[in-house]
Amino acid sequence: MPMGVVLVILAAFLWGVSGGIAAMLIERGWDPLVVSFYRGAIGFACFAAWWLVRSGTLPLPDRKTLGWAALAGVGVAGNFVFYFLSISHANVAVAVTLMYMEPIYVYLVLLAIGAARLTPALVFAIAAVVFGVALLTQLIGGSPIDELSLFGVVAGLLSGIAYALFLFGFQNATRHASPVVVLGVAFAVFLLILAPLVDHGQVVAAPLSDDVPLFLLLGLFGAGLSFFLYVLGLRTAPPVSVSLVAAVEPVTATLFALLVLGQGLALGQWLGMLLILGTVAALSIRQRPA
Repeated sequence: MPMGVVLVILAAFLWGVSGGIAAMLIERGWDPLVVSFYRGAIGFACFAAWWLVRSGTLPLPDRKTLGWAALAGVGVAGNFVFYFLSISHANVAVAVTLMYMEPIYVYLVLLAIGAARLTPALVFAIAAVVFGVALLTQLIGGSPIDELSLFGVVAGLLSGIAYALFLFGFQNATRHASPVVVLGVAFAVFLLILAPLVDHGQVVAAPLSDDVPLFLLLGLFGAGLSFFLYVLGLRTAPPVSVSLVAAVEPVTATLFALLVLGQGLALGQWLGMLLILGTVAALSIRQRPA
């Protein structure tokens, strides 16, 4: 297996674990926005340090590239916040699966602007994902979701849309600048967005609490080390392989929630999750050249 693929798998594994760690912090009473803030803050510190060490070879990007990087930062902010809100109002498995519906959103946008056409295969894929969401949220085969979990489902869907926005900004920015610089700018924008929105009392209390190790692991696994591995892996990993191993995150997060947090799923929900991830993997392969 190429080393680039191994590094991307490790990054996706760490992202999955970070979702479980976030769920632990939320269960301990920390606000999802505060958990999101520290994930991004530690990530920013890692990329700022990386940038400073290599400042001689990583110049500042031009204004247009900064704009794309800033857009990626908006996507990161929305992705982290809505993902953790979804975890707090639904569960880890539902949240991470809905987030990974990003290729569906991309195809819907392409259809809306006329850049793609509606084929029988695409109609089948969209129908399969809709059916999978109905199974996952127990609209089919279980009790209808209540108002609280409905918010969690909507937040999960929004996290996927934000993830698509991040990828769009990131891919355009990295055409003209190093991924390290782009991610540093993106996480700086992330902090500017979240700073006025978080519970400042909890932000101050977190470094003095017994949960400091969890916050550090969340930031390193969810933003610092994981993105570092991902960036290195992208240099040599075939695009199709990257699309396939992305499924490692939802699987890891779900297993973490099951084994550590005791968050189980009904049989219908498992089937819905597998249907969504299988369809999304197929669409991701279609989006990327080999």
